[in-house]
Formats: sequence, C-alpha cells, structure tokens
Amino acid sequence: MSDQSPKTTHFGFTDIPESEKAGRVRGVFGSVASKYDVMNDAMSFGIHRIWKDAMMDWLAPRAGQTLLDVAGGTGDVSFRFLGRAGSGHATVLDLTEPMLVAGRQRAEAGSMADMLDWVVGDAMALPFADNTFDVYTISFGIRNVTRPQEALNEAFRVLKPGGRLMVLEFSQIPNDMMQKIYDLYSFNIIPRMGQVIANDRDSYQYLVESIRKFPDQDSFLSMVRAAGFEQAKFRNLSMGIACLHSGWKL
Repeated sequence: MSDQSPKTTHFGFTDIPESEKAGRVRGVFGSVASKYDVMNDAMSFGIHRIWKDAMMDWLAPRAGQTLLDVAGGTGDVSFRFLGRAGSGHATVLDLTEPMLVAGRQRAEAGSMADMLDWVVGDAMALPFADNTFDVYTISFGIRNVTRPQEALNEAFRVLKPGGRLMVLEFSQIPNDMMQKIYDLYSFNIIPRMGQVIANDRDSYQYLVESIRKFPDQDSFLSMVRAAGFEQAKFRNLSMGIACLHSGWKL
C-alpha cells in the first residue's frame, strides 16, 4: 500500500507539512513588513547594503535590461538595479502583499514608477511566459521557499537565453569558531531586536533558524547547476555570513 502521508518541510527548526509553509511565511513577512527595512539595518549593522552593492557590482546591470526580482518585497534590489542600469524595467514579485505595499511607499518607488511593476506571486509558479527576462534576482528569499529547487527551475524557465541568475542569501561561515560566535549573536540578539523594533520576536526567531537550515555554499551551487544554469559560481561575503551565487542560461 502506498504511503499517503503528506510531504514535510522545515519552518525554522520545526517540521511542518509542505502545504503549510507558504501560509506561514506569508504570515511572518506580513507581520514585519512595516519594519522590515529598519530591521535589516539593525540586524546587519547596515552591512546588507554593502552586500547588495556587491551583488550589483558582479551583476553589472546594463541599460534597457528587464529584471525579475523575486521575493523582492520592499524593492531594495530593484531600485539599485534600475539606478545602475539607468534605464530598463524591474518586476518586483513577492508572496506577501504587505511587503509590496511597503515598497511602493518608498521614495524611490515614486521616482521610478514608470520602470516598476509590483506583482503578488509564488517563486515556484511564476506567472510569466518562458524566456521573458534578462536578469533574475532573489535576495534573502530563497530559503523561505517551500521547494527551492523548483524556484531555481522556474528562474531558468523565465529567463531569456543569455539571461543571468543572481542569488544573495545567508550562508555558512567555513570556520567553526567564527560560526559559533555568529550563532551566539543570531540566536540571542536578533530575536530580541525583533521584539523591540518590530514587536515580533517569533518571526525573527524563525528567520534565524531558517538560515541554519539552508544548504551550504557548495550544496546550493549544485542546485543551481541542476536547474540548468552554466558557468555557475559563488562568492562569499563577510566570511560567508552571506553568499552570492551566479549562473547563466546559455
């Protein structure tokens, strides 16, 4: 007799049915949307801005390119992309509408309105035709996807031939002592920041746990290649606290 038990995935350190994860993630980011950018600055001491700039340096946006920024939330990466490109178009897609609302309220959104679209959607089932975009980015979002490999497969599908994938995500520090120090900070300080700044300790506890459940740099590189991307590489940022993965649809 076949096993009809539901497939499970992780939500932080808790195993849950796959069917529940998207709803829980939507709840987390809906809760913190209004304080999301403030918390990013507080948690990383502003270093997330340097990481995103490093992402743009490697990506080297060109005038006229079309970007799909998945889990793009408040538009931070899209604004940077359009600023570097000078012209073009960015589609910000996120599972959580309050995050998009917060993004549309930012000053950059007003000045770039003609170059931006905001779409509620799922990274595993993108509402776009094949071969649509020049660039696909996802920043600090793919670890929240129920099945990350399916998100990478979708990225490959919607990119044009010659298109570029760029993933910015928290990763693992290849030094046991430094990782332990970082863990002490993450598990003891970040949830408390979430309570003080966003009035939401549980959401930031989940976010810290989700980082520890995400594949390491080499394992994720294998997933990028499995989706069909070529010339796939990664670069560690801040000793591996974050990592950039790049690949091309050739």
